[in-house]
Amino acid sequence: MADVLYIVVPCYNEEEVLPETSARLKEKMSGLIAAGSIAENSRVLFVNDGSRDKTWQIISQLHDADPLFSGLKLSRNRGHQNALLAGLMTAKQYADMVISMDADLQDDIDAIDQFVARYYEGNDIVYGVRSSRATDTAFKRGTAQGFYKFMRLLGVDIVDNHADYRLMSKRALEALSQYSEVNIFLRGIVPQLGFPTAIVTYERKERFAGESKYPLKKMLSFAFDGITSFSVKPIRFVTVLGIVLFIFSLFMLIYALITKILGHTVAGWSTLMGSIWMIGGIQLLCLGLIGEYVGKVYSEVKRRPRYIIESFLNEE
Repeated sequence: MADVLYIVVPCYNEEEVLPETSARLKEKMSGLIAAGSIAENSRVLFVNDGSRDKTWQIISQLHDADPLFSGLKLSRNRGHQNALLAGLMTAKQYADMVISMDADLQDDIDAIDQFVARYYEGNDIVYGVRSSRATDTAFKRGTAQGFYKFMRLLGVDIVDNHADYRLMSKRALEALSQYSEVNIFLRGIVPQLGFPTAIVTYERKERFAGESKYPLKKMLSFAFDGITSFSVKPIRFVTVLGIVLFIFSLFMLIYALITKILGHTVAGWSTLMGSIWMIGGIQLLCLGLIGEYVGKVYSEVKRRPRYIIESFLNEE
């Protein structure tokens, strides 16, 4: 008997692309059901992350017209990672395997066949990995590759060129549910789960319609969250930097005493001011970095819910 598949699709202001996305997913799911690859009660679960447009209205209409489509409405916008997690944790109650993907049709839907095939081969996690970044700008391509290298340098186990297009089995999702941190970065958490894994490569396409929900500001914030959520090396770097500056200041003190004893007078105004500004800037940078970690600890100890579900549309 075929296993149940749920496809979780986080949505934030996606009214322009949802009709096309739902049509393509319906075609794909119908094909997989007809081929006997997945069970007939498999579903597409759209997660409305506090959209301000007609996204939820469209999701409700899709559900009313076809039970293939389910809908999950969060009480307010909680961000992509929390919306995705809400969908995964809801879907694991009904599905044997869950695929997460974005609503903008940049992820190749045809790769789902390979995901399912790898799952039946015994893999609990299947990563969708971009075969190339030809469609990206030089800036985005360079910063993305630099981010993955930097994360590995910090000791984080992360899959290169992988976003959140992946398949997870029920067993993997049960393990994921044990991670209770508020500051969530799924691309770093999922590789920590263990279990057999596989990779499916695909060509990422241009966004079908609408605007990107990840402008530069959000991308930088997302990257910084990932770094500070999975490594304490940046804060250790602050300690090392402090030691280096302290040793350097001792050498400068000895140098100043020697020049004083020898009777040499050096103007050194530019050097003095430059040093003051440099040290002041480093101190503020270090304080800001420490503040980021303290802020994350503050968020964690309050144990506030990562998301609140307002409505759930589903037919088993």
